[in-house]
Amino acid sequence: MDTNKNIGAAECGDCNTCGKCDEKPQGEQFFTMIIYSENFAGILNQITAVFTRRQVNIESLNVCASSTPGVHKYTITCNCTREMAVMLTRQIEKKIDILQAHFFTDDQIYIIEVCLLKISTPVMLQNRDVSRVVRTHAARIVEVNPTYSIVEMKGTTEEIVSLYESLNSLGAVLQYVRSGRIAVTKSHEELLNKYLAERANKGTTQPLQPQRG
Repeated sequence: MDTNKNIGAAECGDCNTCGKCDEKPQGEQFFTMIIYSENFAGILNQITAVFTRRQVNIESLNVCASSTPGVHKYTITCNCTREMAVMLTRQIEKKIDILQAHFFTDDQIYIIEVCLLKISTPVMLQNRDVSRVVRTHAARIVEVNPTYSIVEMKGTTEEIVSLYESLNSLGAVLQYVRSGRIAVTKSHEELLNKYLAERANKGTTQPLQPQRG
């Protein structure tokens, strides 16, 4: 798997100071970062502060419990160069309560998002193209009243944006909200479980107990 640990980055993770990274800066890409931490207050602030210092804008953020008890999972998306992604994950992993941080491109993970659109019922009734767009995008209408209707859709970022843009071009959208991306890796090896097993074998810290989920 092509993660931040095998692309030749300097171990310090800060190519602006050590000068050891042989990679030259490339164009920006869209990366998904998956970060695991122990469940303590204040960690989210520590993570977002790393992005702020590097002046990298977070596009979406999702935080939830992981399949390992006591471990939380952060899924963050951003546009940056590969070199910057290396620096971000290295800096995040330096935080005491962070267990692991990796970055991925879209072909390395399974992705899904959810969106809700509040659309005008009068516009939908007057323009048949609105209902056609909803059906074409495999979305579903979950609420209808004389004033507005609610459309729900699950899919990739591109699919959801396509639905929004199509409905918005018809003048039907009143409100639009999209969840943060959630993702799981395509790897046959669970990186967190491997790390926790290695940490337990070293016996240097009290190990968390990994479980598959």
